[in-house]
Amino acid sequence: MKPSEIRLSIALLTRNRPDSLNRCLQSLRSQNRQPFEVVISDDSDPQWTNAIKEVADRWDCRYIKGSQRGLYANRNHAALACHGTHIRTMDDDHILPPGHLQQCLDAIAIDPQAIWTTGELGFIDGKFYKKVAVANQLSASGTGIGITNPDNNWGIADGSTIYPRLIYDRGFRAIEEYNYGESYLEFGAYLYMNGFHSRCISGAYIEHYAESETITRRPVSMYESRLYSSICYNLYLQRNYCKFLRYLASYSFYLGKHKNLLFYLPDILAKVRSRWEKSTTNL
Repeated sequence: MKPSEIRLSIALLTRNRPDSLNRCLQSLRSQNRQPFEVVISDDSDPQWTNAIKEVADRWDCRYIKGSQRGLYANRNHAALACHGTHIRTMDDDHILPPGHLQQCLDAIAIDPQAIWTTGELGFIDGKFYKKVAVANQLSASGTGIGITNPDNNWGIADGSTIYPRLIYDRGFRAIEEYNYGESYLEFGAYLYMNGFHSRCISGAYIEHYAESETITRRPVSMYESRLYSSICYNLYLQRNYCKFLRYLASYSFYLGKHKNLLFYLPDILAKVRSRWEKSTTNL
């Protein structure tokens, strides 16, 4: 694919935060290179939709209603609405530093078939928190671990990842059952097992402005999503039955306070099998 043939779509998710969205889009429209399109998928409550639409129109973006089925369902929904050759995920609490989209487009031109991820400068309640040079990839525990090979990994930066359109055209989707937690990391591992690989854009960062309320929240679904992801890793990505049993016992401790293992485990295993058994290993 020639650089002139690359059309980068931005699939931007928003919910109930018009001011944050406005700040996000201001940084995007200040870039020296502009995307092919910006699609805003709005999962807001009804009282916020008019304000979100006004912001979208102000910055010449295409507005669509969100899926109203959670973060990862909306991530799929936004990607499917895009028309570019490549789809860049983005959230309304992100700011793009100057030159960021140029870095993204340069990376795509090097390897148009790869999934590309960026680093992150994290802020909590407006105060700098930490710098993460590269995205995480799924580990045996179902959580993220740092990437050691920047040019061949299964890493995903949930709100800052570039996917070739081919992935969605072939029917691959992020799992939608879990609205919170690290199940997004499973998508990178699942794609890796099906012949795709992730690469890191060296020196590229987004600024992520999180709120402490969302950081400290730990719903039960987070632990269930981690158990799901851990099972995927230990039974399919890098098979290890000892680690499978170890993390099964670990997460059962957390989940046992809320759910009976005998009731929820068969459902999780069924989800894992239906999704992974047709995968072709790429390891």
